[in-house]
Amino acid sequence: MHKCEEIKQHTPKLPQHFADVVLSEEFLNLGIEQVCSLISSDKLTISSEEKVFEAVIAWVNHDKDVRQEFMARLMEHVRLPLLPREYLVQRVEEEALVKNSSACKDYLIEAMKYHLLPTEQRILMKSVRTRLRTPMNLPKLMVVVGGQAPKAIRSVECYDFKEERWHQVAELPSRRCRAGMVYMAGLVFAVGGFNGSLRVRTVDSYDPVKDQWTSVANMRDRRSTLGAAVLNGLLYAVGGFDGSTGLSSVEAYNIKSNEWFHVAPMNTRRSSVGVGVVGGLLYAVGGYDGASRQCLSTVECYNATTNEWTYIAEMSTRRSGAGVGVLNNLLYAVGGHDGPLVRKSVEVYDPTTNTWRQVADMNMCRRNAGVCAVNGLLYVVGGDDGSCNLASVEYYNPTTDKWTVVSSCMSTGRSYAGVTVIDKPL
Repeated sequence: MHKCEEIKQHTPKLPQHFADVVLSEEFLNLGIEQVCSLISSDKLTISSEEKVFEAVIAWVNHDKDVRQEFMARLMEHVRLPLLPREYLVQRVEEEALVKNSSACKDYLIEAMKYHLLPTEQRILMKSVRTRLRTPMNLPKLMVVVGGQAPKAIRSVECYDFKEERWHQVAELPSRRCRAGMVYMAGLVFAVGGFNGSLRVRTVDSYDPVKDQWTSVANMRDRRSTLGAAVLNGLLYAVGGFDGSTGLSSVEAYNIKSNEWFHVAPMNTRRSSVGVGVVGGLLYAVGGYDGASRQCLSTVECYNATTNEWTYIAEMSTRRSGAGVGVLNNLLYAVGGHDGPLVRKSVEVYDPTTNTWRQVADMNMCRRNAGVCAVNGLLYVVGGDDGSCNLASVEYYNPTTDKWTVVSSCMSTGRSYAGVTVIDKPL
């Protein structure tokens, strides 16, 4: 049965699949009552409240003339106070559908007030919109796709956090390493990379329910060692190397139209770049600038509303091939290298203060490792230490400021693999 038919028959099931269904035609065709009942649920499984706001905007825009009158009813159920300040100012306040409704502006003011209050007063500001959602934690899998071992490989393996073991799933259609990797709309996307002889423009998507890979539209540019991330429902491919030069160009993929389009380029060419999204902004961290032949300590961030890249505070060290991950609204840069020196050091960026600080070193030096966050921990997967590929995985606990090596290793040492976390298929 299709997930959205399941929705209509068993609405309680839906909150667990929210991320999968919001981009689907079926969601866009739900009635106002069904949408309200869905987005008001405390059990909604979402990575952030941004997903709910974007879903509401997409639903209204699907039939704008008829649906814009429902904006206030819908926004009553979006928990705006739980969104980052930057996102409220740069995305919510700029949204025309919000500007045209005085009730929506009241909800925005409520959210702004919430951010201005000290913590103890926030607790007194009781409203359904300030209440944290308490989703049922779906079991997670970590998917590790392709990589170099030592040549580009097709193998894909999954780590089951609950069972604490690895298993193989469907292989990639062709060999791929140095690709970008994201989880979006219930699918894993492997973007660009190197197939052992060529840098590629191809993109494959994996459906965990069917255990099957499918090709989607090619990127405009060939890219390996690129960064990939999801921002406002679009998949961004950032920088990379096309076989002759490092790239500053950036393109975005619209899953609904199956099309790629260029957006503003970065200020710096960056191959071996790491990317992450915090507070509605996309960050490009370090990398290698072929023009200056330097590993980079510079970092820049992209604002989709203004289509502009801006430099932010630099890291304390140059890092090319750093693993980048986001945990608790902080951006982590893990390992990487500066010339022949491979790092085990880790630093973390706080967007609210525009500052980097050091945290505990990893157990091993790693560059070109995969990074993902799950259950309040930051996992770093594989990579190489400058001489050999690593099969080990370790995780960072921000509460204890400690790194722990996972007892179970991957079946093979792999560097430049794509890594992401998905919901375990039910």
